[in-house]
Amino acid sequence: MNVQSYIEEREWEGRKLTIYLPPTYAISERSYPTVYVHDGGKLMGACFRYMERLFCEEKVEEVIVIGVHSACRNDEYTPWPTDAVTEGRPVFGGAGRAYVDELADAIKPWIDSVYRTKPEPAHSGLIGGSLGGLISLFGAYFRPDAFGRFGLLSASLWYEGALAQLAQWPVPPKEQTFYVSVGNREGQSKVNRQREMIPNTLALCREWRARGIHPQSLKLEIVDGGTHDFIFMAKQFPEALAWLFPHTDRDRYAQSGLGTSFANVLQLQEAIPGLVPTEGAARVPYAVPGTEQIDLVSGITGLSYRIFIHVPLKPAPPEGYPILYAVDGNAYFGSLAEAMRLVTRHPLGLPPGVIVGIGYPSEGPFVAERRFYDLTTLAKRDGLRPDGSAWPVNGGAELFLDFIEQELMPLIGQRLPIDRSRQSLFGHSLGGYFTLHTLMTRPHMFRSYIAGSPSLWWDDRLLFRRLPEWEQRKDSLEQAPELMIMVGTKDDKIYESAQEYYRALLPYRDQAFSRLVWSEFAGEGHVSVLHPLISPMLRFLFAEAGKELRI
Repeated sequence: MNVQSYIEEREWEGRKLTIYLPPTYAISERSYPTVYVHDGGKLMGACFRYMERLFCEEKVEEVIVIGVHSACRNDEYTPWPTDAVTEGRPVFGGAGRAYVDELADAIKPWIDSVYRTKPEPAHSGLIGGSLGGLISLFGAYFRPDAFGRFGLLSASLWYEGALAQLAQWPVPPKEQTFYVSVGNREGQSKVNRQREMIPNTLALCREWRARGIHPQSLKLEIVDGGTHDFIFMAKQFPEALAWLFPHTDRDRYAQSGLGTSFANVLQLQEAIPGLVPTEGAARVPYAVPGTEQIDLVSGITGLSYRIFIHVPLKPAPPEGYPILYAVDGNAYFGSLAEAMRLVTRHPLGLPPGVIVGIGYPSEGPFVAERRFYDLTTLAKRDGLRPDGSAWPVNGGAELFLDFIEQELMPLIGQRLPIDRSRQSLFGHSLGGYFTLHTLMTRPHMFRSYIAGSPSLWWDDRLLFRRLPEWEQRKDSLEQAPELMIMVGTKDDKIYESAQEYYRALLPYRDQAFSRLVWSEFAGEGHVSVLHPLISPMLRFLFAEAGKELRI
C-alpha cells in the first residue's frame, strides 16, 4: 500500500478545521500525538512536505495536526482587551481564554473521539506564530489539564501587560515543554510597543530560567536576521515539532541543526543570564599579542557581537585594572591595543589597563547596519543618506546599553580583576554621539567618557535640546564624571558643533564634571583624527596623577 498523508477539511459547530493525518495513519492501528495550530494551520501548510520528510526519516514523531481557523484573531488570540498599537487599527478583544477553553472542552474531545489520538496533555500541543504564539503561551496557564507542549514562534510578547502577568504566575512545571523562537531583527523598525518584541521574549526566558524552569522544558531559538514575517515563522514550525515531539526519548539537546538551547546558554559564564557563546568561536586569537576575541549572542538584544579584549601582561594593582570600553571595536581595537601595549611596557610608562572593543562578527572595519542601530536613539529619517544610500534602522541605543551594563561588564568582571571605579567609554562619530547619550542618561556606568568627533547632528541636534537637563542633573550625581571631547579642525561641521557643545557645557563644569577637557587636532579630518587622539586619550584615562611619564 502506498504510504501517504491526508489533509481533511472538517467543521465543528461552525468552526472550520484543517486536519492533517500523518503518513502511517491509514496503515496502522496506533494512536498519535496531536498539535493544534492557530491561524488554520498555515504554518504547517507552508512546509508540510518537509515535515513529512522528518517523519519518514524518523527525526520527528508523527503527529496529527489540527489547523484551527479563526474569524477574528485580534479577539481570540489575546488574553485580555487592550487598545490597538497603531491608530486606526482594530483593538484587541481579549477573548483568548474563551477560545482556549473551546479548544480544550469541545474541539479536542471531539478530535479525540473521531481520530486515534493520545489525549493526555503530554501528547497534546499548541503552536502559533505572532499573536498565535502569544495565545499558545497563555494556553499553558489557562488549560494545563489539556495541553502540555507549546510552540511560541515570534510570540507577540510586546502585548500590553503580558510580561507583568507572567511574572505573577509560577514557572511552568517540568511536564510542560516550550519551544520559543524569535528573529533578532523583529520590531526594530517599529515606534510602538512592538519594538519590545525581542527584549521581552528574551526577558521571559531569562526570568523562567532564573526561577528554576527545568532545563529540558525550554528551548530558545534566536533566528539571526529574522524579521516578524511568516517566512521565518514557517521555517521554525518543523524545528518546533522536532523539539516538542522528538522521534524517541533521546536527549533533545543532542538534536543537530536546531540551534542553541537555552539550557546551554552561559557555558561561558554561568552567572550572566542571556549570553550565548557562538558555536566554535568562544575564543579565537587576535593578531596583537595579549589579545583575544569572543563571539556572543546577547540575551537582551538577540544580536551577535564580537568582543575584543586586551589583557595586560603586568599584574593588576590591588584595586584591579582600570578599563576602557570602545564601540566600533572592529575599526579601533587593534590600534588601541597596540598603543596600550607600547605605552605600558616602560617602568615609567602608563600603568596597565584593560581595553575591550565591542564590535560585530565581520572582517570589515564598520558594519553600517548594526552600528546605526546600536549607537543611535530612535529618530525619523526621511530621504536618503548623503551618499545616496537608504538610512538603516536606528534607535537601539538603550538595548545596546543594557547589553553592555547587564551582560558584557559582568562577564569581563568575572574574567579579569577590574577597578569598577575607573571604567571608561570611547566612541567616535556616531559612537561619539552614543558616548554623550550614555553620559546624559546613565552617568553611573562609567567614570570617564571620551567623545571623538561626535555626530551631534543626530535627530536634529537632540543632545543640544537636552542641555537644560544638566541643571537638574548636576547636583544629583553621586560621582561627577569626566568628559573629553576630541575632534580634528578639518572636520568642518563636526568640529563646529562639537566646539559649540563643549562651550554649552562650560557653565556646568565645576558642579557636574570632575574634569571637562577639549582637545583639537590641527589639520586632521573625521577619520584621520583617530590615531592622533589615541595617545592623549590613554594618558587622560590611565595616567597616575603626579607621575612623570617616559613613553
